[in-house]
Amino acid sequence: MRLLPVLLLALHAPLSLAAGLEESQLQTAAALRDQALAGSGAYAIVESLTTEVGPRLAGSEADARGRAWAEVKFRELGFDRVWTEAVSFPVWERGYESAAVVAPYPQPLIVTALGGTVGTPEGGVRAEVVAFPSLDALQAADPASVAGKIVFLNQRMERARDGSGYGRAVVIRAQGASVAGRAGAAAVLIRSVGTDSTSRTPHTGMMRYDNTPTRIPAAALSNVDADLLEKILQRGEPVTVKLELGSRTRKGDYTSANVIGEITGRQAPQEVVLLAAHLDSWDLGTGAIDDGAGIAITMAAGALIGQQAQPPRRSIRVVAYANEEQGIYGGKAYAEAHADDFHNHILALESDFGAGRIYRFDTRFAEAALPLATQMQTLLTPLGVERGSNEAYGGADISTLRAAEVPVAGLAQDGTLYFDIHHTANDTLDKIDAADLDQNVAGFVTVAWLAADTEAYLDERERPAGD
Repeated sequence: MRLLPVLLLALHAPLSLAAGLEESQLQTAAALRDQALAGSGAYAIVESLTTEVGPRLAGSEADARGRAWAEVKFRELGFDRVWTEAVSFPVWERGYESAAVVAPYPQPLIVTALGGTVGTPEGGVRAEVVAFPSLDALQAADPASVAGKIVFLNQRMERARDGSGYGRAVVIRAQGASVAGRAGAAAVLIRSVGTDSTSRTPHTGMMRYDNTPTRIPAAALSNVDADLLEKILQRGEPVTVKLELGSRTRKGDYTSANVIGEITGRQAPQEVVLLAAHLDSWDLGTGAIDDGAGIAITMAAGALIGQQAQPPRRSIRVVAYANEEQGIYGGKAYAEAHADDFHNHILALESDFGAGRIYRFDTRFAEAALPLATQMQTLLTPLGVERGSNEAYGGADISTLRAAEVPVAGLAQDGTLYFDIHHTANDTLDKIDAADLDQNVAGFVTVAWLAADTEAYLDERERPAGD
């Protein structure tokens, strides 16, 4: 456990009383926090998932094994209600993938297909490369300069603690094929949306075709290979590349499921505090940081609460969502299934940003509930967590809940290194530090317990009589 002595002292500082919270509730939350820091069990959960199931591409054989694993794990951890809810979606398959510079300096390039891409025609696509530094530059280009060529989108992602560089760079992955296809391109290669600079591991991730009638193949170069292609282009000679992808989307839909575990509340069991993470992953690594870590954090937090002699007033619901990676299918299905029950969703928190230490606590509470947020913060401060804003995003899978005015909170993790391995073959268990994972669980269990045990609401929505 990497805590400074001053933080250890702070963990046991006297607890002040806040409106809506009793001293006993604060003491229980502090005890749960300390228990998590001493060893939450989260590392064993993610070790089990990545070892016994491994990569969990939505719709694959491992999708079903992952669901079965989650049901068993919830029960092993003591959740008293465990069930599944169906989620349907199309199935994309990666297939083979290869690329090479054909001229003027023949050599292989390391690529990976982007999720949702079509494959290349038999024999691949062989064409001259035209490069653009951004999607905007491609959109501004004369279509005649693009027609029949392989577009290379060479935008670099910036490293940031909060991951903000991702939003600026991911547009080349999401929209690049559609924009290039409308201009008549034969295929698109992007620089990987990631912050690593020395690893020859490309980053996959989902792309989308808009209404353009032409769907062209799309792949990502590792950042090292993007540098190589950039240097070859700088020589000033025409550059020809060959790309081969065996990707396809199967006909018909596949039915997976959200897997849900619940600790039933003692007084208002119909009201829930929801902890979210997604069970699926990409297929290149073992899905350890994305999002095995989130599954472990949320399961462990719920399990610690379930081990208390007395459960909280409200229920703790942990949802292991299906197929977040390819379109937030599990999040949308949950929202549809529970739309009539949103008023009983007291708070939602999501863990889907790896296993870095939590450094900031954001909320989206009603003004009248901010004293509760302040009290939560007093228990988070000893963890090295600072108070953020009251404009929390929450996360992708709970975005539909946020849109329905369910209060959300964000326990922001340090993402400085997250995008070095995000969506790559390097997303493996060895990247997770057990003590950092325990600190995450400590944050989640603190907020979840206090929200579940108070009688107060965190919003001003009207509720049906009798609830």
